[in-house]
Amino acid sequence: MNKAVIVINGAGGVGKDTLCSLAEKHFRVRNISTITPIKEIAAMCGWDGSKDDKSRKFLADMKQLTVAYNDFPTNWALNIFREFLNTDEEILFVHIREPEEIAKFIKATDGYAKALLVRGGSRMKKSHYGNYADDSVENYEYDYYFMNDKSIAETETAFCALLRDILA
Repeated sequence: MNKAVIVINGAGGVGKDTLCSLAEKHFRVRNISTITPIKEIAAMCGWDGSKDDKSRKFLADMKQLTVAYNDFPTNWALNIFREFLNTDEEILFVHIREPEEIAKFIKATDGYAKALLVRGGSRMKKSHYGNYADDSVENYEYDYYFMNDKSIAETETAFCALLRDILA
């Protein structure tokens, strides 16, 4: 069975979650984010689930603290990657924003994972978000690029075609 591990990235609001949901209609998908365990910690600190710029900065800063302490986000994602290899799932999406964290994860998978940048979406014209994670998404050489600027139907067709190519 062909499998793909795709580090999916893009600034907030470009439609990464929507693309992953569209993929779930056509493929067996697991969708994770290295910010997920950080959100659990943040909730204990009073974060209410908001996705505003202040909250995005808080989460990005907290993630950097856990990276510096024990590389928790990468190790968490690697455990899920290893589980994925032993399932019937076809695609593992791993949301990682920071270029150095993308590179670290891909290296830790011995290059099995590939990186995809999504551009477009509702916040396409915003160039500064006020946090390192969002502001640095363009600072990496991705394996694939996807422009999310069409209707949902056209996007679904184009994105699934890209995924089929990656799986092939």
